[in-house]
Amino acid sequence: MSVSWNRDDHIVLFDVDGTLTESRQLIIPEMENLLLEKLKAKVKVGLVSGSDLKKLAEQMGGDEFIHKFDYVFPENGLVAYKGGKLIEKMDIGKHMGEEKLQEFINFCLRYMAELNLPIKRGNFVEFRNGLINVCPVGRSCSQEQRIQFHQLDIKQDIRKKFVETLNEKFPEKTFGLHFAIGGQISIDAFPTGWDKRFCLKHIEDEKFKEIHFYGDRTEEGGNDYQLYADSRTHGHSVTSPKDTMAKLKEKFQL
Repeated sequence: MSVSWNRDDHIVLFDVDGTLTESRQLIIPEMENLLLEKLKAKVKVGLVSGSDLKKLAEQMGGDEFIHKFDYVFPENGLVAYKGGKLIEKMDIGKHMGEEKLQEFINFCLRYMAELNLPIKRGNFVEFRNGLINVCPVGRSCSQEQRIQFHQLDIKQDIRKKFVETLNEKFPEKTFGLHFAIGGQISIDAFPTGWDKRFCLKHIEDEKFKEIHFYGDRTEEGGNDYQLYADSRTHGHSVTSPKDTMAKLKEKFQL
């Protein structure tokens, strides 16, 4: 039996890296058309990413993308746009305080300094509005170096071991930080409750009958897990942008 989709009743949220685009790459025209021409005609469409707005704009083809999607939630929804207008921005610095921030950042820098990797580049700790992004290889690495690190990480669990160490050093119950592996090269650190579920607070007044979410890091410990597993959402796990397109076409008869 076919489902009757209604833009007032249904919203579909998407992770970006690994779900709509290859990691840190530009969205392809086929995906953009599927989302903004075909899917958006049936349901409301939103993005929810750990990346900041600048990085999302680079992947979505320019700053005007915030006007094309119904909702845009950079930094797990700690920064939120509805209809192209900013509706909220949180501040992790004010929330945690400088003393705790420096304790965490200093530990991460010392830990990463002891890692022996094939290459290291710059920007190992990136401070954002709603989270701290920690990157052992350095976010200044090239695309080729990004892939090289990701392949090594799969074999050696570099980020998984880092997160285990962080959980030991900074227990969530006492320090108030949660750690999630995201994308190919980094770890997101954010206050407890500031994961991707945070975006749901911005749409709860809309009273959607169904909220769907598509993400690729849906395993426990991945940065899509909490939103994927939340009882308020219909979670869909994907393996690549190609897989996302196939599942959207089947689910929404596009």
